[in-house]
Amino acid sequence: MTGQPISLAFEEARPRLLGLAYRILGSRADAEDAVQDTFLKWQSTERAEIGNPAAWLTTACTRRCLDLLRAAHRSRVSYVGAWLPEPIHTPIANEAEMRLELASTLTTAFLLMLERLTPKERAAYLLHDIFEVPYAEIAETLDMQESAARKLVSRAKANVEQAKVRHVTPLERQDELLAAFQGAIASGTPAQLAALLSDDIRLAADGGGKVPAVARTLSGKQEVLAFMVDRLHEWWADFGWTRADINGSRGFILTKDEATVATVTFGYDEDGRATDIFIMRNPDKLAGLAGSALH
Repeated sequence: MTGQPISLAFEEARPRLLGLAYRILGSRADAEDAVQDTFLKWQSTERAEIGNPAAWLTTACTRRCLDLLRAAHRSRVSYVGAWLPEPIHTPIANEAEMRLELASTLTTAFLLMLERLTPKERAAYLLHDIFEVPYAEIAETLDMQESAARKLVSRAKANVEQAKVRHVTPLERQDELLAAFQGAIASGTPAQLAALLSDDIRLAADGGGKVPAVARTLSGKQEVLAFMVDRLHEWWADFGWTRADINGSRGFILTKDEATVATVTFGYDEDGRATDIFIMRNPDKLAGLAGSALH
């Protein structure tokens, strides 16, 4: 096997590996590390013995992600304030329904739901339901019997379905919410926005202990709207607002002096009402927005 096909096989798999790694880890930086580690292992392996390069790469990447995930969970014990996944660009304009369904597995709400699964449940669910890997390959990847892999997927799927976070909110509805949200911050009058929020709306902000951010998750219309009117109306008065496709849905990138200072994304229920407002302020996580889009 020549060097060119070897490189080509990995490059063809790279987008898929990066998408898998990001969904498992919730961090673009960690996902890129996992994919790079997979490449290094690929280079040092006797590839003549590999019958299915794509399957081998998926297995190696998944196992590396699980190692990184365990380390990440230990570090999050001391994380300051709310932890949110790293925001990424995900262009969704003019996408077919199938692509929009795939984008729904990149939303902040979906990724946070995955955080409630065990590492192996998360990997098994993603491999089977998102990346269409057969149960036999999942069992080999996770070093278990196929029957155990099926149980993992079934248990994870039940949790995902119960959370009701994997659905497609019409783009028109998302754009309506964005307009109302920006208008409420700018004017300090949230009446129009209030009608688009669920009664148990939550607001979480991730500053990572590096920049000021609300320390706890706010809950309920009264508390969330009061925070927006009393605080964000003043704090964000001189920010620039740009609409962007972030984590499979519409959101905002906020800037000051040409530097990105925050992103805002939303979670929705099946009726199109906003259930969550996610604000990313951690500068380390915002740095990843400069990278290429992820599908």
